[in-house]
Amino acid sequence: MANGRDRREPVFDAPAGQAGELDFHLSPEDRAGGTMARRRASGPSGGRPSRPRKVKRRSGRSLFRKLIYAGLVLCLWGVIGVGGIVAYYASQLPPIDQLAVPKRPPNIAILASDGSFLANRGETGGRTMTLKELPPYLPKAFIAIEDRRFYDHYGIDPIGIGRAIYRNLSNSGGLQGGSTLTQQLAKNLFLTQERTASRKIQEAILALWLERNYSKDQLLELYLNRVYFGAGAYGVEAAAQRYYGKSARSVSLAEAAVLAGLVQSPSRLAPNRYPERAQARAELVIAAMNDLGFITPGMTKTALGAPAEPVRPNGAGSANYAADYVMDVLDDFVGTVESDIMVSTTVEPALQSAAERVLVDELNAKGQKFNVSQGAVVAMQPDGAVKALVGGRNYETSQFNRAIAARRQPGSSFKPFVYLAAMERGYTPDMVMEDAPVAYKGWAPKNYDRKYRGPITIRDALALSLNTVAVKLNMEVGPKTVVQTAQRLGISSPLQANGSLALGTSEVTPLELVSAYAAFANGGIGVTPYVITQVKTTDGKLIYKRPGSGGLGRVIDPGVVAQMNEMMHNVFVIGTAQKAQIPGWTLAGKTGTTDDYKDAWFVGFSGNLVAGVWLGNDDGALTKRVTGGNLPTEVWHNFMTVALKDQQPVPLPGLERMRAPSDIPVAGAGGAPRYANADGEGSWVAPAPQRRASREKNFLEKLFGL
Repeated sequence: MANGRDRREPVFDAPAGQAGELDFHLSPEDRAGGTMARRRASGPSGGRPSRPRKVKRRSGRSLFRKLIYAGLVLCLWGVIGVGGIVAYYASQLPPIDQLAVPKRPPNIAILASDGSFLANRGETGGRTMTLKELPPYLPKAFIAIEDRRFYDHYGIDPIGIGRAIYRNLSNSGGLQGGSTLTQQLAKNLFLTQERTASRKIQEAILALWLERNYSKDQLLELYLNRVYFGAGAYGVEAAAQRYYGKSARSVSLAEAAVLAGLVQSPSRLAPNRYPERAQARAELVIAAMNDLGFITPGMTKTALGAPAEPVRPNGAGSANYAADYVMDVLDDFVGTVESDIMVSTTVEPALQSAAERVLVDELNAKGQKFNVSQGAVVAMQPDGAVKALVGGRNYETSQFNRAIAARRQPGSSFKPFVYLAAMERGYTPDMVMEDAPVAYKGWAPKNYDRKYRGPITIRDALALSLNTVAVKLNMEVGPKTVVQTAQRLGISSPLQANGSLALGTSEVTPLELVSAYAAFANGGIGVTPYVITQVKTTDGKLIYKRPGSGGLGRVIDPGVVAQMNEMMHNVFVIGTAQKAQIPGWTLAGKTGTTDDYKDAWFVGFSGNLVAGVWLGNDDGALTKRVTGGNLPTEVWHNFMTVALKDQQPVPLPGLERMRAPSDIPVAGAGGAPRYANADGEGSWVAPAPQRRASREKNFLEKLFGL
C-alpha cells in the first residue's frame, strides 16, 4: 500500500454482459441520515459521536442569530408601523408647505382721557407682548415649571417624558406632564383640547415643524401670548390685567410665579377664587427657579415672604359700559381691526368713578324703599365729548347698557323741545297762558296734583312742569313741528307726532337726550356725542384722529337759547330742581316723570358740563312714587358737586350777567304759597309783585342790553 503496489484506479466500466445493468441509484443507507451516515458519525466503534461540544456551540450561535434576526425584523416592522401611523395622522393635517401660525386675534386697549387704562376688548383680553418688554423672571418662570429643558430639546423631550413618568409613578413632586412648551404651543395654535393618542401624535409632528421654522425665543414669545389663563384671558398681558390690574411689564416675581403656575389648570388654580391653591403652586414655581439658578436665594426669600395678592374689583365696573360704547362706534372710524390697537377716549376716570359711586350709593340707600333697581348716568361736555357713562348698577351682574340702548319714556324732561318750538314761533317766557282743564278728542291730560292755577307765565309753567300748558303749546305749534325740533337737536329715536308727545310718551335713550340738551349749554350748536379722540397701533402708527369740529352746526338761534336757558334756570330757582342747586353756579335743566312712575329723569347743565340721570326697573315695574324731582335730582346733584369742584363757574349762554343762585333771594320769602308741581315735588312760587319786578327787569335788560 505504501509503495502504491496495491493501488487501484476506479473503473466505471460494467463487466461484459452487464453494461445495461449498471445501477447508480443510492441505497437508503447511502443517503443523508442513513445507516452509513450514522455509522460514520458514530465512529469506528459505533459509540458516541465525536466532538459533541462543537456541535452544541453551533446550535446556540444559530439560536442567537435567529433572535437577533427576529428582533431586527420586529423593529423594522415597528418602524414601518409607527411610520404608517405618523403618516396617517400627518395626512390629517394641512400640507406642511401650506402650514402657517394662525394670526392672533387683535386686542383693543381702551384708554381714558389721561392715557390711563380703562379696559381691553377683543377675543384675547390683552395685547401682544415681546420678550424685551417683560421682566426676565417672567418667561423664566414658565420654563422652570413647564419645560426646564426648553432650550436643549428639539420640540420633543424624551428625557422630560421619562422624568415625568418616573415622578408620576413614584408620586414625587405631584403629577407631571411630558409635553414641552413647543408641544403646548402646537396644541394651542392648531389643535383642539381633546386628550387622545391621535392628538398627541399630531402635536408632536407640529412641534417638530415649529422648531424647524422658529427660533426658541420666537416660540417662547408665541407661547406667552397664546396660552390660556382662565377668565377669558389669553396671554400674559391679559392675565396680568385680569388678576393683578397691571401690565405684564410690571408684575412682581411672586405674581409671575402665580401666572406661570396657573396654566396647568386655570379653573382650579385661579388666584382670585382659590388663593391657597394658587400660592402653593407658585411656591413650586419659585423653588424650581431657584434650583435652576434663574433667581438668587435672596429673590427666592423675598418672593416667598410676600405672596402675590390678586386685585379685587373696585366698584361696579362701570368703565366697561363706557368701553362697550367705544366698541359700538369704533367700526365707524377704523373698520376692520387687523392688529393690536390703542383707542384714546374722552372718558375722564374721576368723573366716571363719581358717576358710578353716586348712582350705586343712591340705589343701595333708597332702591328698596322706592322699588327702583336700575339707573344710568351720562355726562358730556357741551361739545359732545362723553366724560362719564354708566349703563347700569353693576356691570358684572348685567352688561345691558341702559345709557345707550334702553329707550324709555322721558316724561316732562321732553318738554323743553315743546317750549323751544314755541319760542321759535314768537312765544316768549313772559307770555301768560291759562292753566285749566284741557281736552283733545276725548283725551284730558291733568297736572300731577290734579289742580289748576289759572293764568301763569310760560316761564313758570315750565318751572312747575304743568302738563296742561305743555299740551296746549304742543297743539298750537303742531306736534310735527315739535318732532322736527327735537330731531334737529339730536333725538334720533322714533317720535310719535301726537298730543301726548308733550308729556314725553315717545321713548328715547339717556345718551341722545343728554346730547340734545348740549345745544342749550353751548349756545345753540347741535352736537353728535363722541367718545373716541384717536386710534393708534401699538407701535405708534396713527389710524384715526378726530377732526377739530364735528358738530351739526347751529340748530338754535342765540336769542332763543337765552330764553330757554332762563326758563330752565328757573326750574332750579322755583321749580322741581331746587334740591339740585350748587352754590356759585348758574344751572339749568328739567325733571321728568312718567304718569305711572315707571321712569324718572333729570337732565341738567352748567356752562361746561351736561349730565342726565335715569332711574327705573328693567322689567317696567312701577316704582314707589319715584319722581324726577327726588332720587334722580339727588344723584345729579351729588355727581355735579364732585364734577364742578375746584372749577371756576361758567355762565350759561345768554345768561352771562345773571347772578349765581347763592346771590338770588330765596324763592318763597314773604309767605308765598307752596304749590305741588307736576313732578310731585313741592315748590315755592314767588309773590306776584316779586314776579312782576323780575319780569320787568328782564325786559329792560333785553331792551337796552343791560
